[in-house]
Amino acid sequence: MWKRAIATLKSSLSLHITNEGSKYNAFHCHRFISGSPLHFQEMNGICPKHVDSVITFVLGGPGSGKGTQCARIVETFGFKHLSAGDLLRKEVVSATEYGTMILDTIREGKIVPSAVTVKLILREMESSDNHKFLIDGFPRSEENRIAFERITGSEPDFVLFFDCPEEEMVKRVLSRNQGRIDDNIDTIKKRLKVFEALNLPVVDHYERRGKLHRINAVGTEDEIFEQVRPVFAACEQTAA
Repeated sequence: MWKRAIATLKSSLSLHITNEGSKYNAFHCHRFISGSPLHFQEMNGICPKHVDSVITFVLGGPGSGKGTQCARIVETFGFKHLSAGDLLRKEVVSATEYGTMILDTIREGKIVPSAVTVKLILREMESSDNHKFLIDGFPRSEENRIAFERITGSEPDFVLFFDCPEEEMVKRVLSRNQGRIDDNIDTIKKRLKVFEALNLPVVDHYERRGKLHRINAVGTEDEIFEQVRPVFAACEQTAA
């Protein structure tokens, strides 16, 4: 179970966009106001809502099938699915002050500060009645991971890594035919190189921590889910 509450996120959380990421200072506990983008309401002590939350990071390269498996986990085990990429895009579309900042950051070729992504994730968690969360596509780097753990004061309960050979991921992405401009072989291979450079150190970290469940992501959807199912079944048994 998640040992510490989200409430270790503090009040004077200041974000400074730089090429390296973000800096922040923390003083007082806050609770997210549901539906109010990245604004906070101060409260004292621990936010009790998610003390017993189950947090799962879901990692895997483009085309590894993690999105499909997340849908199966939600359906079978009742988790709330949070995609870091979707949350960033949603904030941009909302045209809030932070959405504009995120869009400008991306346009300038910079990386959105990890603290911003973490705040978006925590806001969604705080507004949900669920206590079981799949955080999909995050952390993408060691900097992401460190920011999450520093801001929340916690680690995930466990981490799924969909381990898929590069040639299989390339084939899957090319066959998706979703009309995305980045679904071409050169761009896909570049994305995979970035994934390998940034994401695999996160995978290695959680493997050393004994939290990683490596899933062989080659096979049918059902075959892969039969590897995933026991991980969550054991989690539910432990919780019970």
